[in-house]
Amino acid sequence: MEKQHLYIFDTTLRDGEQSPGASMTKDEKIRIAKQLEKLKVDVMEAGFAAASPGDFDAIHSIAKIIKDSTVCSLARANENDINRSGEAIKPANSGRIHTFIATSPIHMQMKLKMSPDQVLEQAVKAIGWARKFTDNVEFSAEDAGRSEIDFLCRIFEAVIKAGATTINVPDTVGYNLPNQYANLFKTLRERIPNSDKVIWSVHCHNDLGMAVANSLQAVLTGGARQVECTINGLGERAGNTAMEEIVMAIKTRHDIFDVDTRIDTKQIVPTSKLISQITGYPVQPNKAIVGANAFAHESGIHQDGVLKCRETYEIMKAEDVGWKTNKLVLGKLSGRNAFKTKLVELGIELSDTALNTAFAKFKELADKKSEIFDEDLQALVSNVANNGSDSKNFENNQIATRFKLVYSHVDSETGEMPSAKIIISDNGEEKTGTATRGGPVDAVYQAIENVVNSGAKLMLYSVNAITTGTDAQGDVTVRLSNEDGSKIVQASGADTDIIIASAKAYINALNRLDNYVKREKAQGDI
Repeated sequence: MEKQHLYIFDTTLRDGEQSPGASMTKDEKIRIAKQLEKLKVDVMEAGFAAASPGDFDAIHSIAKIIKDSTVCSLARANENDINRSGEAIKPANSGRIHTFIATSPIHMQMKLKMSPDQVLEQAVKAIGWARKFTDNVEFSAEDAGRSEIDFLCRIFEAVIKAGATTINVPDTVGYNLPNQYANLFKTLRERIPNSDKVIWSVHCHNDLGMAVANSLQAVLTGGARQVECTINGLGERAGNTAMEEIVMAIKTRHDIFDVDTRIDTKQIVPTSKLISQITGYPVQPNKAIVGANAFAHESGIHQDGVLKCRETYEIMKAEDVGWKTNKLVLGKLSGRNAFKTKLVELGIELSDTALNTAFAKFKELADKKSEIFDEDLQALVSNVANNGSDSKNFENNQIATRFKLVYSHVDSETGEMPSAKIIISDNGEEKTGTATRGGPVDAVYQAIENVVNSGAKLMLYSVNAITTGTDAQGDVTVRLSNEDGSKIVQASGADTDIIIASAKAYINALNRLDNYVKREKAQGDI
């Protein structure tokens, strides 16, 4: 029997970006969108058009570029949001508006201050507004996992009649269990007369660690035919359903599932690495599918078994999800054309100016490292993007670089307090800061603060090796909040010197905070 198609709806650019500090520039979103198209996702939710002019611009730009995936914008169930989404997706080869309203008693009473009848009426109006722009309209009942079944039947029947083509039943707070969630789908599809007119979709959060299990069960026994998910399970709170786990579970257990996806699984690992580099969210080593240890064997018994027959301990081929030896045989004698060609292979396209900057940084790195890997290039390009070009301003959703690291010197010896001296360019004016603290990184960060006086609070400091070897680049991620905690940013920096990488990450984060201030002054806090 021919398997049914399971639609993969990727919301990394929208729901994934809601992770604290994971905001992305327009250029970063475009890079991710191109890679998601290469991965062959069916739908990519590019953002929330009404959230800000920057989000609208990013969605509109992605809609112009992407040809093989549907480009979607999220919208609350009000006319302004939907109009903004409609305008944003207008250039798309295939566009979708995804509108939502809360349906659980607690959300309707405490958040919306609306009666169930008012919510139903607003939902139906929203479908009408959306259909002025596209026939591809998705409706979500926010917090459906805690909603009353009778009301869900009423509202879903009404929006389907109004023209919704996809119905999403989100477990917004990760409250459901697999059998419970799947039974909800079965009940809805049985009780709603026009349920066969739409695609039923799942959107699960991972608060209880069951987002993937809930999604798979809804597909297996509940009749869901779209899964909303993110790369690496990125998302607010505990994250969303991890796309890579959904896709590979279905591919690996084809004997159980009567569905299939069109995902090019060999693009899973490259996509995971790109998302991690851009957002600064590292992937834990033991993460399924995309973790560094996912196909590693240390136990002697396991090693012996794999050497004799891979299937003894591996249920998937590492190559099938994109793992490979990522050695790039380029060095300080390599030419610009070879460098550009390799970037294109990695799905990275740069302007001539950015390419020249990246190539110069590559030459510097080649002098420090004996081997250059694909991950090194991803980090290098991300650093170039973070440091940006002064001509690209915040109005175009770029990271304008007010602060740049000019010089850093650290003294650290046994029995003595580490001290640091740094020189920072602040809009072209060089300023010097010094500090003595309990550790070398702490001293560098205090020296930077002695110059910039940002009042920022360090919420996260994380170090990961980008590749193997003692000469590997260190990838440092920092998360900063502004003084009152109302803005949170995350940024990364990479270098073979971990202290320099730490300084780069901190300064990149300061530039992101500074951009928030500029945007608010220019357009108001939206």
